[in-house]
Amino acid sequence: MPKPELASLTSYREYPVDEMQRRALEFYEDIKRRRTVREFSDRPVPRRIIEHCLLAAGTAPNGANLQPWHFVVVSNPNVKREIRIRAEQEEHEFYTRRAPKEWLEALAPLGTDEHKPFIEVAPYLIVIFAKMHDLRPDGSTVKHYYVKESVGIATGFLIAALHHASLAMLTHTPSPMDFLNEILKRPAHEKPFLNLVVGYPAEGAKVPQITKKPLDEIATFI
Repeated sequence: MPKPELASLTSYREYPVDEMQRRALEFYEDIKRRRTVREFSDRPVPRRIIEHCLLAAGTAPNGANLQPWHFVVVSNPNVKREIRIRAEQEEHEFYTRRAPKEWLEALAPLGTDEHKPFIEVAPYLIVIFAKMHDLRPDGSTVKHYYVKESVGIATGFLIAALHHASLAMLTHTPSPMDFLNEILKRPAHEKPFLNLVVGYPAEGAKVPQITKKPLDEIATFI
């Protein structure tokens, strides 16, 4: 693979320290308002907003710049219905048979269960796939590196971008998720990573009262 040409770092922008501190604090104050929502409105969201958020996700750092992700944006009601049916089948097995007691106890305060009406109600379901490799025109493969790490970072970018655009979301991970390849006609070398339910919160939507760990519990300065 040829080495890419180097270009000047014209995109970098440095701010005075006081401006840096203000921007860092403002971002924290804004992002900490983000909450996982399980009650959605069916109000439409312009597709262009979703497109810009996906472009933001696509700027995420990743292994060897191979960008091992694919985002399937589902708004078709029939497809959302099919995904809900299959997801609830897997969730029923999870809650009644597969999940260990400790996991169910951890979920209990959040009030989650096998019923997932939000999949059909919210205007968009973004299904994120992790690509294990790419295919060249001759049919040979290009191996991807640090796939889960790269896709996880891109997903974080996407969540932050959607929040910045004033949308609500829910991360949904039925297990297993292989049925999504079948429904969405994605190849076997793409693995479902996460479902992101996206839209406006329903009027009067409620969220669990939770807290986040303080800085001294999540970070160490050496």
